Amino acid sequence: MTCMPNGPKSVFGAERLAKSTALGLYLHIPFCRSKCLYCDFCSFPHPKEDVMEAYVLALCRDLEARAKDCAEYTVDTVYFGGGTPSLLPPRLLLRVLETVFRCYRVAKDAEITLECNPATASRDAFVSLRRGGFNRLSIGLQSTQDGELRALGRIHTFADFTRTFGDARAAGFENVSADLMSGIPLQTVESYLQSIERLITLAPEHISAYGLIVEEGTPFHRMRDRLAIPDEEAAREMYFRGIEMLRAHGYAQYEISNFARPGYESRHNLKYWDCNEYLGFGVAAYSDFGGDRFGNSRDFEAYLRGESIECERETPTLDVRMNEYVMLRMRLCAGISSADFATRFGRSFEALFGCRMTPYERHGLIRRSGDTTAFTPEGFYLSNAVLSELLDFSDGISNTETEKNS
Repeated sequence: MTCMPNGPKSVFGAERLAKSTALGLYLHIPFCRSKCLYCDFCSFPHPKEDVMEAYVLALCRDLEARAKDCAEYTVDTVYFGGGTPSLLPPRLLLRVLETVFRCYRVAKDAEITLECNPATASRDAFVSLRRGGFNRLSIGLQSTQDGELRALGRIHTFADFTRTFGDARAAGFENVSADLMSGIPLQTVESYLQSIERLITLAPEHISAYGLIVEEGTPFHRMRDRLAIPDEEAAREMYFRGIEMLRAHGYAQYEISNFARPGYESRHNLKYWDCNEYLGFGVAAYSDFGGDRFGNSRDFEAYLRGESIECERETPTLDVRMNEYVMLRMRLCAGISSADFATRFGRSFEALFGCRMTPYERHGLIRRSGDTTAFTPEGFYLSNAVLSELLDFSDGISNTETEKNS
């Protein structure tokens, strides 16, 4: 590919392009065996193989078409998310990955992640995927308690997870992440900590520990008045005791809900939190590229026909970009560097946000040390409320869309 990338459409885009030509790719695989009761992501019932093949062809066509804009970029992360990407036969997953390697410049040490659910891929499948270039797995566990899994509408057991984890290790995957969830119906502090303890014994390199959010439009939202979810006191205890347990076993917290052994932080998700560029492919995928932010609809049939399904696009203003940077960087334990803020935006972080931060610093929710502003542990727990008061997003695409690419 010899075409130059599209010119940046905002000052911020130009600054980012000058700073780095690294690019992340997100590929949305929207198929699931069944829909979990809490899930609001774009996913459809597991189709026949010919439908999956048609979707893969559409993805490859999309990748080929956009490659001309990326000739001067180096792809350093590729993330297959869903849905349940591991439902695709390995030959189809590898066809997509081969298209990435053929059409884009891919770094030799690129992080290439596949999301999977327990009991959706065999050891032989993992062997093929590992040989084909995948080097990281993210497995959806959520709980080691089978009753809690059933309460979530999950269709696997903890035994299924341990078999899948063992198969991944046997196939040569040395970078494995697992998801846990707190605030599950019927869950107790003790059962949550037991889930952490059981998972730690398997020694994954990365653990994501999220709190349940009852999203509008989900079955959980419709039954929200009847859900026996842990109360606020229990949720708080789960959060802080969980962090202590993970830290004691070598998992450093680097983001509100993410923990890793040294060197195993999710490089792809850090792109979102660092406000770096990424392109999303497939239904419901979002992108931030060349100064623009844009997203696709969930129109599956139109995507198969090769039609554009872009449903929204914006060129964020400088004010929106600065607010977004603060919101996302404050999710990280590293927080915000005033020098980095000035380099990116040509503005003083202290002049714009210092006074807003002061009341939260007085209440022990934010700490400022030298060049750095970051949440305290207590601030992390209350971060959603604090950030909603600190920041103003009055227009543009929702800044939460980036999380739907992770």
